[in-house]
Amino acid sequence: MSVARTQALRGATTVERNDEKLIIEATKEMLTKLCEWNGLEYDDIVSIIFSSTQDLNAAYPAVGARQLGMTQVPLMCVTELPVPGSLPLCIRCLMHIHTSRPRHELRHVYLREARRLRPDLVREE
Repeated sequence: MSVARTQALRGATTVERNDEKLIIEATKEMLTKLCEWNGLEYDDIVSIIFSSTQDLNAAYPAVGARQLGMTQVPLMCVTELPVPGSLPLCIRCLMHIHTSRPRHELRHVYLREARRLRPDLVREE
């Protein structure tokens, strides 16, 4: 049996416009898939860092995590670097977890237009 250790998961998604409800719902979808695809419970999550592009300021992505019940998970939101030509309207996360799964079995989540950020990691459900 493997010993649990700290690993990291990446997630990214996009929204159609700078809208509070869209940002929160897209974040919840991304987090739900990260947990489902990796067999995680909220107690397995160490922390989550969210970033969003500068064109998204209607809501903190962390609100979606809180609405899912992640009330004891440390969360932080930051603004993504405004690199010319980068994907707009994008929410990203870096989720630190405790898991006994080896790194090659972890599933990262890239949804909507964010799928083009890491096509090598995109997997179908």
